[in-house]
Amino acid sequence: MGTGRRIRRVTHAHGAGESGLGRLIELHGVNTAGDAMVAVALANTLFFSVPTGEARGRVALYLLITMAPFAVMAPVIGPLLDRFRHGRRYAIAVTMLARAFCVWVLAGAIASADLSLYPAAFGCLVASKAYGVTRSATVPRLLPEGGTLVAVNSRISLAGIVSGALGAGVAAGLAQVSPAWSLRVAFLVFCAGAVLAFRLPARVDSTIGETRTTLSLDDTGPIPRRTSLGGPVILALRANGALRAFSGFLTMFLAFLLREHPIGGLDDTVAIGLVAVAAGVGSTSGTTIGSRLRTRPELVIVVVLGILTVAAVAGAFMYGVLTVLGVGLAAGLAQSLGKLSLDAVIQRDVPEAVRTSAFARSETVLQLAWVVGGAIGIALPLNGRLGLGIAAAGLVTMLVITIREIRRQHLTDA
Repeated sequence: MGTGRRIRRVTHAHGAGESGLGRLIELHGVNTAGDAMVAVALANTLFFSVPTGEARGRVALYLLITMAPFAVMAPVIGPLLDRFRHGRRYAIAVTMLARAFCVWVLAGAIASADLSLYPAAFGCLVASKAYGVTRSATVPRLLPEGGTLVAVNSRISLAGIVSGALGAGVAAGLAQVSPAWSLRVAFLVFCAGAVLAFRLPARVDSTIGETRTTLSLDDTGPIPRRTSLGGPVILALRANGALRAFSGFLTMFLAFLLREHPIGGLDDTVAIGLVAVAAGVGSTSGTTIGSRLRTRPELVIVVVLGILTVAAVAGAFMYGVLTVLGVGLAAGLAQSLGKLSLDAVIQRDVPEAVRTSAFARSETVLQLAWVVGGAIGIALPLNGRLGLGIAAAGLVTMLVITIREIRRQHLTDA
């Protein structure tokens, strides 16, 4: 009870209790813990339990069967959820209940090595992304008085990092018995999430002042029913897409590379764990820094993109323990600060009438970017210098494009 009160005190601080944001923070913590438990269970099933060559094939098959249909469905998720804007609490609850059902099926599939693992994993993926889109659309309705979207998203992200780490730790312990036990506990977690979704304030279902939007560069004319986001938002979204794609690439590429060719004489599990810790530290640092920054978000995006590019180039030329950990740290920092800066650009440049829909659309794009990066990481040969070199080349290209586009926009505004 004492721990629960302390958690409630933190999540409801700074006006979050009065606005209802505290309940959303708690809900997001439960959601992230559940997703982390599913991820650990699948990693133990698809990755650690078989030889590297077979594991790459299994993960590639997993991406093909689960991600390819999602890539087709993702553009539909946003518009579909737009139709349920008057019932976001119910939509979030449905994403929780859908995952509860899917993880129960997954637990049985893992125990019996059944092919139902793939459709159940696909269901978890779709429901998880639907939750992310709906949650992003819910945040603006729960802003505390005097709060900003950047600060609020930082608090939500930090809660997700902490709860995700706890969920992963619990799942790792349960996996020593069987990965199926991680999924059975995740079932209970998602059921709890459904209850918390219904306890969100009724105002999250309000649609007053909202219209739909598109990801178009055309920002001329008055605001019609479907409004473009404009050049600055598209620029920030492109850069964040590159950061998210690099994150997906790094996750998949290093997972197999370090297992097959551990660095510095470290055990493969230790090496992977160290990189994951470095990325977590970077992400947490970025979330903490982001809530205090007052710099123009475009500048932040360029800086973190530059930092990650330098780290990737260093990793390619001086591949080793320190440089790989540096890449993981830079990737976590860049993804976290880049996303917060994208949120700031949307908050600043997108009219309030379409801001909610803009968050939903951008989230879907970022999720797909991670999938593309992950697929590239699986396809490349297991050569650290080569892989990081190719990734660095892509980052350099995006950095040049971003700087040039910012200068062009600055000259246009002047």
